[in-house]
Amino acid sequence: MSVRVDEFITAHPDTEPGQALLEGELKELRVRFEQAAAAQRTGLIEVKTGAETKRNKRRELLAGPIAHFADIGQLAAREGHEVRNTFRFKPSADTYAAFRSAAGSMFTAAVEHKELLLKQGASESVFALFGQLLEQYDAAGALSSQGRATHTAATPELQVLGLEIVQVVRAMDVRNRVRFKDDRQLLGEWINASTVFGLKRSGAGASAEPGAGADQGGSEGGTPAGGGVQPAA
Repeated sequence: MSVRVDEFITAHPDTEPGQALLEGELKELRVRFEQAAAAQRTGLIEVKTGAETKRNKRRELLAGPIAHFADIGQLAAREGHEVRNTFRFKPSADTYAAFRSAAGSMFTAAVEHKELLLKQGASESVFALFGQLLEQYDAAGALSSQGRATHTAATPELQVLGLEIVQVVRAMDVRNRVRFKDDRQLLGEWINASTVFGLKRSGAGASAEPGAGADQGGSEGGTPAGGGVQPAA
């Protein structure tokens, strides 16, 4: 709605100081709303990207270094070395946190017993890969956390800005209806531009009650139970 109204008032600027003030405020709110919406989208993308990367790195760790050192640990145990249980991979729970804890413990043990493991056929390159994959796993987790924080912060800001936009447009409505009362085309364009979901009227002179503000998808207004659409007046 703010985009349509901004485009309309840019094409048909008002000369009255009060209305010009409201138009300037709306333009500023639109910029802030779009910035918050972009931040919200970025946060969602980071959460999704981080989660997908964690899943991929988990699979790589299980199929690569974890499997390798579990096998080497069994070989070492055959010769009497007490490392079989050390390299059994048994997370305490089926969660990413439990997986990271178990994988980190195995890597630490592998570094501590590196000389023994190398004598049993452990690979230097797999040692290096183990550490790299754990770092990448942690980075993916940090990205998800950052994205979640960004999204969480942007969502209520969008709701507040959406409500403020509705209030400003509503304040502009009567003046524009008077201004364009003799021009049915422009009046219709204004009503169409300023229409917003989530506003209800009980009568021609009743004040409109704002809806839920900006939703999480980044648009102003909410959808009322009746699904009606009313001008932001």
